[in-house]
Amino acid sequence: MNGWLWFNSDYGWLAFFVLTGLGAAAAVATGRSLATSWSPQWLIAPSILALAAGVHFLHFALFQEDLGSLYYYLVTFIILLIAAGIGYRAKRARQMSTQYSWAFVSSGLGWRAR
Repeated sequence: MNGWLWFNSDYGWLAFFVLTGLGAAAAVATGRSLATSWSPQWLIAPSILALAAGVHFLHFALFQEDLGSLYYYLVTFIILLIAAGIGYRAKRARQMSTQYSWAFVSSGLGWRAR
């Protein structure tokens, strides 16, 4: 699997797990903040485009990976988009079950009618 998710090098897996892991934590926080402000879910994508560009630049600056690689940028973007979506849905489910506790109950990453 080396080469599909991370750049082929001696430290590619380290760069992938450290930087993308930290980027995923930032993506979860981004998703949660968008849900907190009751922003629509489609706003996650533009936010994560910028975050993925930053993470991809850190891969280049710290580990000399190819900055022009669209493939690895898209891999990073998809991973961060999934993490942000999970953060958004978890926060929105908690919001709905807290603010409208008379009508909804939290159910995993969603909510259901009481």
